[in-house]
Amino acid sequence: MDELLMERYALAAERVREIREEQRIPQPFYEYFRRTALFLVRTLEIMERDEEPDLPGYQSENRELYEELLPENYGSCYGNPDYASAQLGEYGRLFSFLYTELRGCISFAYEKSMEEMTVALELFLLVYGSFCGEELPGEKSLKEILVSYVEDYCQDMVEKRTRDLVDPSQDFAVKIIMESDLSDVRYLYRFGEFIGENELRAASLLGSMTQEEVDALARVYTEGYRMGFENGRKNLKIKKSVDIQYHLGFERIIRAAVLQFHALGLAPVIHRTAVHAVNKRGMRKSGYTGGCANPQFDYDHREDSALFLTEEMSRKKRRILQVSYEKVKKLAKVMGGPAVIETFGETPFSPAECSSAFALSEEQKKLQIEYNNEAMQITNRYIPGEERSFTIISFPVAEIGEPYEEIFRETVKINTLDNCLYRKIQQTLIDTLDSCEWVEVKGKGENQTDLLIHLHELKDPKKQTNFENCVADVNIPVGEVFTSPVLAGTGGVLNVSGVYLEGLLFKNLTLVFDCGQVIDYSCDNFESEEENRKYIEENILHHHKKIPMGEFAIGTNTTAYTAARKYHIEDRLPILIAEKTGPHFAVGDTCYSWEEDTPVYNPDGKEIIARDNEISALRKEDLSMAYYGCHTDITIPFDEIGSISVIDDDGEMTAIIRDGRFVLPGTEALNEALEQ
Repeated sequence: MDELLMERYALAAERVREIREEQRIPQPFYEYFRRTALFLVRTLEIMERDEEPDLPGYQSENRELYEELLPENYGSCYGNPDYASAQLGEYGRLFSFLYTELRGCISFAYEKSMEEMTVALELFLLVYGSFCGEELPGEKSLKEILVSYVEDYCQDMVEKRTRDLVDPSQDFAVKIIMESDLSDVRYLYRFGEFIGENELRAASLLGSMTQEEVDALARVYTEGYRMGFENGRKNLKIKKSVDIQYHLGFERIIRAAVLQFHALGLAPVIHRTAVHAVNKRGMRKSGYTGGCANPQFDYDHREDSALFLTEEMSRKKRRILQVSYEKVKKLAKVMGGPAVIETFGETPFSPAECSSAFALSEEQKKLQIEYNNEAMQITNRYIPGEERSFTIISFPVAEIGEPYEEIFRETVKINTLDNCLYRKIQQTLIDTLDSCEWVEVKGKGENQTDLLIHLHELKDPKKQTNFENCVADVNIPVGEVFTSPVLAGTGGVLNVSGVYLEGLLFKNLTLVFDCGQVIDYSCDNFESEEENRKYIEENILHHHKKIPMGEFAIGTNTTAYTAARKYHIEDRLPILIAEKTGPHFAVGDTCYSWEEDTPVYNPDGKEIIARDNEISALRKEDLSMAYYGCHTDITIPFDEIGSISVIDDDGEMTAIIRDGRFVLPGTEALNEALEQ
């Protein structure tokens, strides 16, 4: 190990320990530094221990590390920008940023990452030292320290993150999964993530299953990944690794999947979700993650990049990302893509506004969009979209309510429905949809949906189709037909009484489309129209002035819809399942973003030609204008659907769904679950 690094670490660690007892700084700042020093010393103890504690020790340690963030304690936590500002005045949100960045020391300690730990300690000491003089530094001086830290270490942070995404030798998590005694659920505490009832009960439930049952669950997941390559006519044999992303608690499935992926010639890449502000993307998490101690904390810090995001910084990050991928280009070239296990059932979260939190300016929002767009282009060059695939499957957590085990097994049933049966029924839907260029969608009751969808013209209907027949491969479970509409002529109102998107509740969401783009929007989450519009702009439009309809689909998994009603979990379903439980529309990029030029075929051999729209087609002239970096599905439940009908050239209409039931001959079997 680098002797200079070891010396820096030793000096920084010693100095932080001393700060616990010092009283050189006046209140209220002394209390901030004292509490933060105590936290850092606790992470140092974890970093430096030679032997792992017994598992009960891990359990109490986990509670201690995350206790401040819990909802009952968050009101007096410096991670709460409003509390920090109330205590520390104009410095408040800067200290809250520092607090959040230093939380990364938990993962550095468990992973024994001396370099990252040293940098974090030195940042804390630099800020502490600036407050030890006769006069307090100005708010501007503190900001300069924090911005300089990001600028100085941006390259190290981005390079490490990029390597973590593609390098199987970064195996901290893999070793825990493959070497731990998974029959004792306390192994979960070895990751350093927050562990709650969701993680413990998921691990316990899987622990009660036979190895054959676990292997079968893993097989659905890994076979879906394999089929994604096969159905996409892509060569899996040239790939050497798979990016496994999941929620802690599902290690028995992951262990079985690792062995199954090995049989396919793929090594696991299992990386922690980003911990540095420079690598985070709002509330989106990519990698493995534990429980969420408090979603309000994540929400309050979703735009912390406002502290340092400038045009110069954006350019710098793009250069660094390019260089980072160049250093790992051989590993990136053989990365097959993500295999994701996501969870659902967490208590619905409707955030409270935090007036002291960082917020992106209009100029910064534009810079963020541009960076995300170019970052995707860079990634696509090194992990080519036409060569990679993915799969995603979802399971409930205990927070969904009782009977948890019954709901879990019902989800297993949903995830393993008969592909052949659905393929046949969905082909019947597609044959009718392909007979026309226009589809009308209307809501019923209080649902105000009234949309006209324009489909692409089929030049050769015997060989071409607009809709993908979605079976359980990349998108598990089975159950939808989808297309990317023509924007010109597509318009009207999309309305849904309530929907959860990325874990956030939207009440009475309404989007108005013209020429296929959202031109107006509203919801009923907050008292003021301004707050409601801001909420949609941040979490659906993602700061774009306009955003197109990238997908129109009809979900056919009525078994999932009925199960949701039976257990009263409609508001807890993930979009992965929710999109299969009714007609849905996605705003943002098309279903085939970055792969529009790669031919895609249905099981009947027809090529799906609706891979582009007028905006994605701009990539041929100006790539920066073609993509939005988001794709948000919004589902209308069957009981809010009045009708879905195709319209032929003579204006004659043929109903596919009427009053929430499938009426097209050959699709009636889908109603059986709805009638239960």
